[in-house]
Amino acid sequence: MTRAERLFKHLPDSIDCAVITSDVNRRYFTGMKSSDGTVVIFRDKSYLIIDFRYIEKARATVDSAEVIEQKRLYQQISELLEKHGAGVVAVESQTMTVSQLSRITRALSGVEINSTDILSNAVNTLRSYKDSGELECIIKAQRIAEKALEELLPQIRPGVTERELMLELNHRMFQLGAEELSFDTIILSGANTSMPHGVPSDKKVESGDFVLMDFGAVWNGYHSDMTRTVCVGEPTEEMRSVYNKVLEAQNTAIEAAHGGITGQALDRVARDIISEAGYGGNFGHSLGHGVGLEIHERPNASPNYTQPLNTGAVVTVEPGIYLPGKFGVRIEDFVILTENGCENLTKFEKNLITL
Repeated sequence: MTRAERLFKHLPDSIDCAVITSDVNRRYFTGMKSSDGTVVIFRDKSYLIIDFRYIEKARATVDSAEVIEQKRLYQQISELLEKHGAGVVAVESQTMTVSQLSRITRALSGVEINSTDILSNAVNTLRSYKDSGELECIIKAQRIAEKALEELLPQIRPGVTERELMLELNHRMFQLGAEELSFDTIILSGANTSMPHGVPSDKKVESGDFVLMDFGAVWNGYHSDMTRTVCVGEPTEEMRSVYNKVLEAQNTAIEAAHGGITGQALDRVARDIISEAGYGGNFGHSLGHGVGLEIHERPNASPNYTQPLNTGAVVTVEPGIYLPGKFGVRIEDFVILTENGCENLTKFEKNLITL
């Protein structure tokens, strides 16, 4: 079953057509990266309407939809709607701008535009399940990131700056085949590690510092995500104790993860361990989030996510403890949820590494 066919399994019978305009969802349904284009999906056929800049590539690579060169977009969509006898068109409410909605509503005046969350929710549900091809890309991206970190570790020493380490790690990921970075790489040291999403600076690493690294690579559109915290020199007893508590919380949550557990329940597994240790107020972010064509996508493992995490979803598990002015620790793997448990896609060592 194609992705387009699966999409209509999640849409009510009243929807005749789905119009996909967001970059990431266009890539999901066509397999092609572009900055423009419209996918028009009917129950029996799909079309990619795309302009001259991409037409040659689209015709050579897209086999999930008929490729049409864009001339007068809305007229072309109207002709397709008439051809397929479509009366109700769903649009992406969660990504479409107000001006885009106004424009398409005016242009397609002869049909009903469904601008509720029906289509966006259906696409999010589809994308939360990762098929074997998607998993191969995610794992490839992760292996690139892990190899880059392995090569970086000997460079982490007193005197090197956070920014220098960040640039070196990014360079190595690109050398190893990353098409882009999952997000702006975070490398922090010493007291800066207490800021969960701090920005690398010209601060130099010092002996006794924790160095926290949160980063990922992209392969064929799919993201990886990992965090490791290492120590330059010997950690204090407090540093070692906090690190081991975060590791315990993470390992316990991974053991508890499975398809069907709610995001809230999984988050609580790790949060309870950290809270019982007296650090509840120092874990201020969610336990995890979905990863795929975007670095943050559904489902989430958070205190407010009461829905079940579906089998086949890839979700991060990243508890942390942050002590302002002192240090912070975060350890992040990501797993694919199975019916009875999960498989950890992250293979890099996570017992405390001292350099």
